[in-house]
Amino acid sequence: MAGHADDVGAFYDWHPISEARVRAALRARGRDAPGAARPEDLWELDQDHYGGVGAVEALARRAGVGPASRVLDVCAGLAGPARFVASQLGARVTALELHPGRAAGARRLTELVGLGRRVVVVRGDAQALPFRRSAFTAVLSQEGLLHVPDKARALAECARVLVPGGRLAFSDWVATTRLGDGERRRLRDWMAAVGLERLDGYRALLGRAGFVGIEVEDLSAEWIAVVRRRMELFRALRGPTAARLGESRTSEYEQLFAFFVDLLEAGKLGGGRFSASAAR
Repeated sequence: MAGHADDVGAFYDWHPISEARVRAALRARGRDAPGAARPEDLWELDQDHYGGVGAVEALARRAGVGPASRVLDVCAGLAGPARFVASQLGARVTALELHPGRAAGARRLTELVGLGRRVVVVRGDAQALPFRRSAFTAVLSQEGLLHVPDKARALAECARVLVPGGRLAFSDWVATTRLGDGERRRLRDWMAAVGLERLDGYRALLGRAGFVGIEVEDLSAEWIAVVRRRMELFRALRGPTAARLGESRTSEYEQLFAFFVDLLEAGKLGGGRFSASAAR
C-alpha cells in the first residue's frame, strides 16, 4: 500500500491542476476570500478529470443522484465533482481522497465556497473504505481507479458501502490490446497508472464484485478532443506552471503529455464510463 500511495503522491505533488492554481485564478478575480466565491466560480478550475461539469452530470444521472442521495466520491481529488453534485443536485457528499495535500486542499476550497456542511472530505484508500455497510445510495468516481492497484477489491468495497440497489457510476482510462508493456511502464512511472484495465476487463470485475445491470460506454473518441484542449491549456499556462514547478519539471511534463496524447490518437489508450447497481 505504501508504494502505491507514494507513486500517487509523487504524481499529484506536481500536478498542474492544484489548489494553488485555483486560488491564484480566484485571487486574480478578487474572489479568494471567505464569502467572496461561489461554487460555480470553481467549475472551470477544479474539475481534475475529462469533460468538466458535463461529465459529472452524466455520471450523476446514471447513478440516480438527487436531493435525498448520500453520495460517496471515490478518489475525489480536489473535490470539484463533489461540490458540483452538492450545490447543483442537493445531495450530501463524502469525498474520499488518499493524497494528504489534495484532501486538505479539497477541504479548504469546500469551506471557501460555503459547502462545508454538504461536502465532507475524508482521507482514505479506495481499497479499504472507512465506512459502514450500506452507508451510501450512490458511489461516483472519475479517472481515479487507474491509480488503484487492486481494482477488484476497490469495486467490492464500493458494493459493500452501497445500499441494496444503490448505483455506482465511474469513468476511467482504459487500455486496448495495442498498448505495449513498455508504454504501460512509462505511464506507471509518469502518472502512477498502476493498472490500466480494458473495457471488457472492467465489465468482468464489476460482475465479480456483485454488481448487476452493468453498462459500459466507450468514451475514447470524445476524450481525444478533450485531451487536445488540455494540452493547449497547459501550453497557454506554461509560464505560471514553470514558475511553480521549475523549467525542467515543466518540460518533462510537456513531453510526457505529448506521449499520452499520441497513445490516445493511436488507439492504444482510451476512456470508458461504467454504471451498475448493487445487488438487492
